[in-house]
Amino acid sequence: MMNSDESIQIFVPLKVRKQNGRPKIMPPATYLPSEDRTQDPHILRAIGRAWGWRRRMEAGEFNTVTDLAKAVGLAERHVSRQLRLAYLAPGVLKRLVYKREVPAVTLLKLTDVAALPWHEQPERMFD
Repeated sequence: MMNSDESIQIFVPLKVRKQNGRPKIMPPATYLPSEDRTQDPHILRAIGRAWGWRRRMEAGEFNTVTDLAKAVGLAERHVSRQLRLAYLAPGVLKRLVYKREVPAVTLLKLTDVAALPWHEQPERMFD
């Protein structure tokens, strides 16, 4: 884990656009879907939503996950679990977005892996 004085920035070139008044996360232009089409199409959207929630909490818009869950109209357990996706290791994010090595990644597995320290995440996710 990081010390409080350390920070890491990751830049994943996702585009956000509005559709029906709601933000929609779009993959990079170089994104190629997996050949077998078994990758869950909601993975990038869930990660983007988690990052948005994290930013809103860090900005002080919400003090607790309970407050956030009420504001977005979802169960607290669901929001709490999906919020973990904003803490995936940079290497895991890069492999998910660009390499598409894993034929099928589930949100459940991602949220479980996101609870681990960064150095353990790639091994548990891709091995």
